[in-house]
Amino acid sequence: MHRTTKKLMIVAAVVIAMAAYFFLDLGRYLSLAYLQQQLDIIHSFYAENRLLSWLIFLVVYVVVTALSIPGAAVMTLAGGAIFGFVTGLLLVSFASAIGATLAFLVARYLLQDWVQQHFGDRLKTINQGMEKDGAFYLFTLRLVPVFPFFLINLVMALTPLKTWTFYWVSQVGMLAGTAVYINAGTQVAQLQSAGDILSPKLIGAFVLLGLFPWIARALLAPLQRAKVYRGWKKPKHFDRNLIVIGAGSGGLVSAYIGATVKATVTLVEKESMGGDCLNTGCVPSKALIKSAQVASMASHSPDYGLKPLQPEADFGAVMDRIQRVIKAIEPHDSVERYRQLGVDCRQGSARLVSPWAVEITGNEGKQTLTARNIIIASGAAPLVPPFPGLEQIDYLTTETLWKIRNNPGRLLILGGGPIGCELAQAFARLGTHVTQVEMLPRILPREDDDATKLVADALRRDGVELLLNHKADRFAVEGGDKVLYTQHQGESVRLVFDQILIAIGRKANTDGLGLEALGITTHKNGTITLNAFLQTRFPNIYAVGDVAGPYQFTHTAAHQAWYAAVNALFGRFKKFRVDYSVIPWATFTSPEVARVGLNEQDAAEQGVEFEVTRYGIDDLDRAITDGCAEGFVKVLTRPGSDRILGVTIVGNHAGDLIAEYVLAMKHGLGLNKIQGTIHIYPTLAEANKFAAGEWKKAHAPQGLLNLVERYHRWQR
Repeated sequence: MHRTTKKLMIVAAVVIAMAAYFFLDLGRYLSLAYLQQQLDIIHSFYAENRLLSWLIFLVVYVVVTALSIPGAAVMTLAGGAIFGFVTGLLLVSFASAIGATLAFLVARYLLQDWVQQHFGDRLKTINQGMEKDGAFYLFTLRLVPVFPFFLINLVMALTPLKTWTFYWVSQVGMLAGTAVYINAGTQVAQLQSAGDILSPKLIGAFVLLGLFPWIARALLAPLQRAKVYRGWKKPKHFDRNLIVIGAGSGGLVSAYIGATVKATVTLVEKESMGGDCLNTGCVPSKALIKSAQVASMASHSPDYGLKPLQPEADFGAVMDRIQRVIKAIEPHDSVERYRQLGVDCRQGSARLVSPWAVEITGNEGKQTLTARNIIIASGAAPLVPPFPGLEQIDYLTTETLWKIRNNPGRLLILGGGPIGCELAQAFARLGTHVTQVEMLPRILPREDDDATKLVADALRRDGVELLLNHKADRFAVEGGDKVLYTQHQGESVRLVFDQILIAIGRKANTDGLGLEALGITTHKNGTITLNAFLQTRFPNIYAVGDVAGPYQFTHTAAHQAWYAAVNALFGRFKKFRVDYSVIPWATFTSPEVARVGLNEQDAAEQGVEFEVTRYGIDDLDRAITDGCAEGFVKVLTRPGSDRILGVTIVGNHAGDLIAEYVLAMKHGLGLNKIQGTIHIYPTLAEANKFAAGEWKKAHAPQGLLNLVERYHRWQR
């Protein structure tokens, strides 16, 4: 039987049962007045049919609770009135827990998938909280009868809370309230209404009882904290409020925030201020890409009505320009600037020697500083696996690439991720013979097929020899030639090269930080294990950026830095969970690939229902005039809704165009709002408006339009 059919049958059964309850006026049997009138008859039946009475009571109570029918309170009173306190408490305790669990299971079966599919991204934080502390929250709610139990059953069913946990916590949590009602039931003859049981004082007592677990947690927190720090001596006074290890994006922003709020901050960097982004990553690579774009434009001069040009790259001059760009941006991240802000900048290696102490080793020897809080922002480095024979090769990484002064000749790039693709295209445009090797069936595996196909076609047009499904096996030097052997479809392929650039990923920098001595663990990919507040096992030690994951982008490092710095300095008053709900990124090839939220492959893997709206940039006026009419804007929305789940843009300046959708997703704006916003003509940004227009066209009210057409025909 189809799942939908089963759901409809369950809904029908519930509706029929509820209709019968109201149509047959069965509620009169679940009133206090009826119980008082029939109490003598019920007692007589119970005296003669003890076991049968228990069974009937259990079944009726379970049904009433499972269907959320009004009357559970009277049934509980009846349990005390008929069976006495002990027996009544046992019967009601089990019956109420079983009935609540049945209601929980029905609601979960009917609604959970739909709710999670449509609102899962919004409920992500709640889901994580329920997985971790669901039993605690449920227990608190069960202790306070002010909250309708049927509503608790429904809400909990929509979360990831396990069924067994729901059952036993419900049984234990409802016990106190059940006992009060059972005790009142033993005096049922004196009651005027069920409301008499819950006096304001009793409700207040229940509320205090419900607050007790929270109070207990607050009281236990110092004990748990003491357990974590057991064996370490906390300083009576601290040298600093905050020590930040690493002066990349995450570290710089952390230090900046600390200094801005007048905390005493020390920033430690063992290499260059600005980290890899300024010195070996984002800045130099984008400067290289710009030189390559100019060369590409010049080589295509006839397409723009100009006489043919034959640009030739001067690699020494290109690298000199890159260094000038770095020098121009360098003051933004300089020691001088941060000292003016009030940050104590130290050059040297940092090692944690206690949860509050950092040993700094620099040119002036070793010094140990203490701080109430520490933020680790040590970044990451290129990942270089131990390929056999690699030790014979003078290979390049993104850290050493910028020292070359001549054309690399036959350049082999290992890796088909964003870095590999960007550099492969740039060097090919500058006249290098580039071979790019990727072990997977396609490049940029995190993006959708249609996006990666456009980039792959562009790479090949620019002269990149793209070898997919080639797994690097070993390196060798043969007859003076540098060689890489790869495995492709079961055969060994020999590739000769002059230079090789390894760009297959990055590994978090944790060596030498002293994490092992403190018991701070890391994941398989090397990133530090953190909670939702970016804390390690020690609540005063945080991590941000590439060393923290899960996104190794400069902008996410800065994003995390705000949370870590604020939590570190003001966490005793309020802590904030880091928000990853809207994280954009871009690959700066030509065309660029920009992304925020879900794409099609992610949505399919997560079981999220979606609609796709697509607008081809080849139809955009500005793209046509600029000679870059390729790519698309692809928007994923909820079926029948304009609410945006994710966007992929492929095209010129996609990294800039995506910002409008990032803003829309962050603030809950749908495609209708974007479609109704004026965009300057002619600009590339119109692509966003036209994509929204495509969605609007697909969801036009055809019935209404038919009526309007008839109206206009009548008007003629």
